[in-house]
Amino acid sequence: MTAGLMKKYRLLALVLLICFAGNSFAAPHTLPDPDRLRYPPLHFNPPQAERIVLSNGMILYILEDHELPLINIHSVLKTGAYFDPDGKEGLADLTGTVMRTGGTETMSGGAIDEILESLAINLSISAQMESTSISFSSLKSNLDRGMKILSQIVMQPAFAEDKLQLAKNLKIEELIRIPDDPQQFAFWKFNQALYRGNPRGRLPSVRSVGNIKRIDLVSFHGRFFNPENMMFAVTGDITKNETLNLFQKYFGAWQQKGKMEEIPPPDRRLKGGIYLLPKDTPQSVIITGKFAPSIISPDFYPFTVLDFILGSGGFRSRIFQEIRTNQGLAYSAGSFYRAKSRYGVFGAYAMTKSASTGKVLSYLRSLEEGVKRIPVNSGELDWAKKSINNSFIFSFGNAEQIARQQMMLEFDKAPLDHLIKYRDNIRKVGIEDLKRIISDYLDLTETVILIAGNEKDFDQTLSTFGNVEKLKIDDD
Repeated sequence: MTAGLMKKYRLLALVLLICFAGNSFAAPHTLPDPDRLRYPPLHFNPPQAERIVLSNGMILYILEDHELPLINIHSVLKTGAYFDPDGKEGLADLTGTVMRTGGTETMSGGAIDEILESLAINLSISAQMESTSISFSSLKSNLDRGMKILSQIVMQPAFAEDKLQLAKNLKIEELIRIPDDPQQFAFWKFNQALYRGNPRGRLPSVRSVGNIKRIDLVSFHGRFFNPENMMFAVTGDITKNETLNLFQKYFGAWQQKGKMEEIPPPDRRLKGGIYLLPKDTPQSVIITGKFAPSIISPDFYPFTVLDFILGSGGFRSRIFQEIRTNQGLAYSAGSFYRAKSRYGVFGAYAMTKSASTGKVLSYLRSLEEGVKRIPVNSGELDWAKKSINNSFIFSFGNAEQIARQQMMLEFDKAPLDHLIKYRDNIRKVGIEDLKRIISDYLDLTETVILIAGNEKDFDQTLSTFGNVEKLKIDDD
């Protein structure tokens, strides 16, 4: 080692010694408690999309955003799997799929795919239980060509037989594989148990998909796809006048009429029960569920807070703390609250090893008693309200999110000022509100319980919890 290099090492050692010595004599530094931080109040004033009704009844929500030369269009229709005919479950899903892939009266599906790919346009159609959605994204320079294709797909789908057969084969393969994922399979079957006796509880099967013919898709499309049943949220580098001209050009002549069919809520007199989904796995999936307030109910806000405290609030929520942190019985646990326009669903879930199934189930079944025995305190309430309100504003990061959510408010028949007043309404929730909804909803509504797993390995026999019904793995 040279003398110069030795000198450099000595100098470095001296510097490090001075730094460490300085730190050792410095006053200890403690980070402040994040719950005690003070900051100016957040003000939430999202821009409002402009709502326009075209002469044919089609509704547009328009919100300009000229930051990028990109246009996003989202549409929603009141139709979905709820309207699948008995014995042809899967029809709504296949209709959306083959609308997109099966071509139009003037273009084949393959030609459409090539054009969209060459123009970097994304276009998809998907059916849910009570709605069907269309998503479209394009550069402004390609918008006109993209809108021409979109309008033809919406108004004049060809439903080519070969594309239908391909879609049916893919759907059947998907159905065959669902049982391979115990968690996905359990939630899928949970809906069947929760909505038993209601169209929402009917699931597609290999047999029902095989029964679907092209004429069924044509009939389903003609029944629901009409201007008065369609809402569009249009955002991006496009003005109001450009949007109106574009929709008038491609949809203005579309005058097809259709019957606006309402979707009634499920019967709130839920028939509870315990359902076993036999699965030869070393883990169990446990899901409980019951009906809850709709998004338009005043009880929506306190129930949102209660759900956050019980399970959807993550690490500090009660279910997670008790089942996973305190007892180490689950690798995933929590709750969910799905608020729809005329009803809601509240549920809890846990994934645990087979040998602790009974213990975890006992805890989830006693949520009502537990939250009454140890009532929500002011600390939990403040934490939940702050967390919900602080995260809420991140749902509005761009014009696309804002316009789409405003459109969905009308679709769900919620008050148009729902988003504006949301944070204030959450802030107003008090301890007494939580006590009331616990009594009104958690006590009085029966619970549906689904357990997917291998019963012979459970720590308790399920019959000790009540009558048990076994669900079939395959509905054919």
